[in-house]
Amino acid sequence: MSEDLFLYKAFSQSMHPLKVVPYYYRASGTFEQNDITITTLVTFNRFKVFSELVTYYQGPISATVHVKPSAIHALLDALHDLYASTPAMSTYVDIHLVLTPFDRQLNTWRNAARLFARTEFVMMLDVDFAICTDFRSAIRASLDVKIGQILKEGHAALVVPAFEYVKQQDGLDQKYFPRDKQTLLSLVKAKKIDMFHRTWVPGHNSTDYPRFYSAAPGEVYKVTQYHPAYEPYVIFRKEGPPWCDERFIGYGGNKAACLYEMYLSGMSFYVLADHFLVHQSHPYEEEARKLERKSNRKIYQDFKEEVCLRFVLRLISDAHGR
Repeated sequence: MSEDLFLYKAFSQSMHPLKVVPYYYRASGTFEQNDITITTLVTFNRFKVFSELVTYYQGPISATVHVKPSAIHALLDALHDLYASTPAMSTYVDIHLVLTPFDRQLNTWRNAARLFARTEFVMMLDVDFAICTDFRSAIRASLDVKIGQILKEGHAALVVPAFEYVKQQDGLDQKYFPRDKQTLLSLVKAKKIDMFHRTWVPGHNSTDYPRFYSAAPGEVYKVTQYHPAYEPYVIFRKEGPPWCDERFIGYGGNKAACLYEMYLSGMSFYVLADHFLVHQSHPYEEEARKLERKSNRKIYQDFKEEVCLRFVLRLISDAHGR
């Protein structure tokens, strides 16, 4: 099968026209299989924070870059400048292009970044988050203990709790962000930092932030109050867990749908109580968010019913096959 045919089949559920160009830039570094590749999505207006993510992480990254055909030359020139001006980029980052006139096919872009990741484990992360602690080393050092075994078996997704500054202007520059939990807790106590998207509680509340605040050093705890809108940033095995459903276009429900199907497949979520992320503030496209969330709300409801039915039928089939 040719590469073009394979990619067409792999993304046949996405809106077309769409062309995927894997490894437009390929990292020169050699990665160990038990490493963690950050998979992320990048648009032209996020190049600056992308560069900061690469510089801070110093590890494998698989990034999908959206390219509109009408702006292809300007974007590729800017991407070349970015790749050349960020020393760690050529060592750690694989860049994959998605050429399409359609904005925010977010789950298609996520799947592309995951598909072309070159390590056993991946992290689904938005590019505008700052990595504040070294969860990568902690996880790799724990692969032989119970939680590491569950991760390797594909039955666990590890949650890195997400935060944001209460005042948007305080979250513009990550060089001032907390880099240890004690500093984070002092900012939470001072009401300068809070859970991410605190105005949309179902999105992250299942992380159980009060427990995170009081957790002992090194603690990893299981999410016990799952909600279908839960959309944390997670680390999981690349092969095995379900892929993101590509029917979602635009804001609302897209990442929650990825995690909902993981949950129904039997995966459990575990929170890393020593680690956290902080969102870098930026303006939102409020009108687009409002319209797209309204559309995706109905799609997500239909999706949940469909996925539940699919897993019920699979259980019945498995039971009859015994």
